[in-house]
Amino acid sequence: MDCIFCKIANGDIPSTTIYEDSDFRVITDINPVNLGHCLILPKTHAGNIYELNEELTGKAFTLAKKIAAAVQKATGCSGVNILQNNGEAAGQTVFHFHIHIIPRFKDDDMVLSFGSFKTDSESIAAMGKKITEVLHL
Repeated sequence: MDCIFCKIANGDIPSTTIYEDSDFRVITDINPVNLGHCLILPKTHAGNIYELNEELTGKAFTLAKKIAAAVQKATGCSGVNILQNNGEAAGQTVFHFHIHIIPRFKDDDMVLSFGSFKTDSESIAAMGKKITEVLHL
């Protein structure tokens, strides 16, 4: 299998990890919509939500709630998008189930467009560290 998200989720490709357990790795997105944009990646491959077993689906969305609260607190955003795409027509570009946690700000005037927010890797890593610190409180 040549799935980039499997490689990231299992630690074969470096990432800014903000949370990890036996089932999931949560990372900062390297092409964020806004600073603090995170991805929840299961360590077991499933191409989409339909291939993910019920137990992991439940755990993924419970984790999304926890990560969203940490992102909101760390970034000071006024809202959060929790986004999960299934299939190319829905905007899925990597065919490994994942959930986006995207901080939103009242005046960000952003239409969801992945990779539209430009920043540097140091800022992404610093925000990842900040979210990790908030998450562990």
